[in-house]
Amino acid sequence: MATHDGGDDQQTTSAQDVGLRGMLEEQYRKIKENAETYPYVWASYIVVYGGFALWTTYRWRKLRKTEDRVRTLQERLRKLVEAEESTTSSAASAEKVPPPAKKTSE
Repeated sequence: MATHDGGDDQQTTSAQDVGLRGMLEEQYRKIKENAETYPYVWASYIVVYGGFALWTTYRWRKLRKTEDRVRTLQERLRKLVEAEESTTSSAASAEKVPPPAKKTSE
């Protein structure tokens, strides 16, 4: 009987799969009929939401390009500041001149 119960579980699982597949096919059929009945409505949805998706994609890419440009400029600025600091520190250490002696009036 244990093997028979296992067979029922397999049938139940396959029945659920068929039920799910049948439900999906029914939904697809309803959507297809609706699209064939009201093509202008569906076309307007495609135009509006497609346009919105294109605009969003355009803005996203523009933002990414701007961020990349800012990162590049920040890196260049950081390198320039490091170079300037290294030259000023090396110049300051090379130009260590003793302070001039004070002249005292006697």
